[in-house]
Amino acid sequence: MTDLTGLTAVQLLDGYRAGAFSPVDATRAVLERAERIQPEVNAFVRITAEQALAQARASAERWRRGEPAGLLDGVPVTVKDILLMRGAPTLKGSKTISERGTWDEDAPSVARLRAHGAVFVGKTTTPEFGWKGVTDSPLTGVTRHPLDPARTAGGSSGGAAAAVALGAGPLALGTDGGGSVRIPASFCGIFALKPTYGRVPLYPASAFGTLAHVGPMTRDAADAALLLDVIGAPDSRDWSALGPASGSFLDGLSGGVRGLRVAYSPSLGGQVAVRPAVASAVRRAVERLAGLGAYVEEADPDVTDPVDAFHTLWFTGAARVTQRLGPDQRALLDPGLREIAALGARRSALDYLAAVDVRAELGRRMGRFHDSYDLLVTPTLPITAFEAGAEVPKGSGHRRWTGWTPFTYPFNMTQQPAATVPVGTDGDGMPVGLQLVAARHRDDLVLRAAHALMSGGS
Repeated sequence: MTDLTGLTAVQLLDGYRAGAFSPVDATRAVLERAERIQPEVNAFVRITAEQALAQARASAERWRRGEPAGLLDGVPVTVKDILLMRGAPTLKGSKTISERGTWDEDAPSVARLRAHGAVFVGKTTTPEFGWKGVTDSPLTGVTRHPLDPARTAGGSSGGAAAAVALGAGPLALGTDGGGSVRIPASFCGIFALKPTYGRVPLYPASAFGTLAHVGPMTRDAADAALLLDVIGAPDSRDWSALGPASGSFLDGLSGGVRGLRVAYSPSLGGQVAVRPAVASAVRRAVERLAGLGAYVEEADPDVTDPVDAFHTLWFTGAARVTQRLGPDQRALLDPGLREIAALGARRSALDYLAAVDVRAELGRRMGRFHDSYDLLVTPTLPITAFEAGAEVPKGSGHRRWTGWTPFTYPFNMTQQPAATVPVGTDGDGMPVGLQLVAARHRDDLVLRAAHALMSGGS
């Protein structure tokens, strides 16, 4: 029999259309898998089984009548517990948020999923307010790697990545303010896209401002393109949302990479020390891109590490999100979050505006870079998954999570689309990710290239 937890969203929809199985069958299989993995991996804040089965039964009836509600009718999805979902508390990994309340509003991306008939399996884990690149919080504890529970799944969308990797739903909504869909996807061996800022509306606005994106986390680029077709539509609650996309991202996948100009930057001009196993896996994948017809050359963007400016923007965001907490509530915070919030509170308006200037200059330089190159390729991360429960790898010398994520956060500052593609494993069997970056608004190129890499160009 077909293992329904191993199918992509596209494959599930084909099965529903053919009558091979129903949304109820798929949802039951996914719920069983979610319940099975939860004790060891801790990917979920809550599993909404009763609600999911009711949605699946309604979807099955629509398919029986030949009247599916939308592009994702009956497909199981998970939602990171940063995003509002009607009928369930959104606690953001924090003991400072009360479960009491009506919880009667969907975030824009969640509302789009609901309108298209998706089945909500549950809410996935996050570090407190999504502040760091691993997933543990005072509220839910440690989320662990799907292949090795002694290691981290990454973050901040670590629960989403682990759920997709282990078959607890083919589609997940994550958020990304400095790499938070790409980091855990790279660690867990799945695909994730941080779209161009504004492509997916966000409400309520993030305390981290325009660094924060909503993005799809899936097994492959086709599912991500399908999900982006659904969630990448305007919403009046987000004044910075983009207008409608010019066409279907899913339909645009077939273009391939032949003739695309690809810059391969193994270490951002020597700025990043990359582990040899990671570098080798990424280089082999770059050679596959060239074999598929892309024009590839080694070239580094003219940028220096913007970590100080990013910290100013990030730490002031942390100060803002915790601003109204009293002493008793502050004592409940993740100690690392409490520390960076205190640092952020000491930054001045002039410090903040200086960081904005750095961001603008970085954006200008990347814009000019993409006058010459359609895509930039880097490793997603210079390392693979490390021990669970730590913000930084033991013995690394890093103080904060940004020390081991130098390839991801710069592209939150520039608002460019960036995806991670699984391209192999290291000597311990831990997944390696390759990052694809394009100019703003060229999400289609990122998805096309990812699809070509993952499907062999077909």
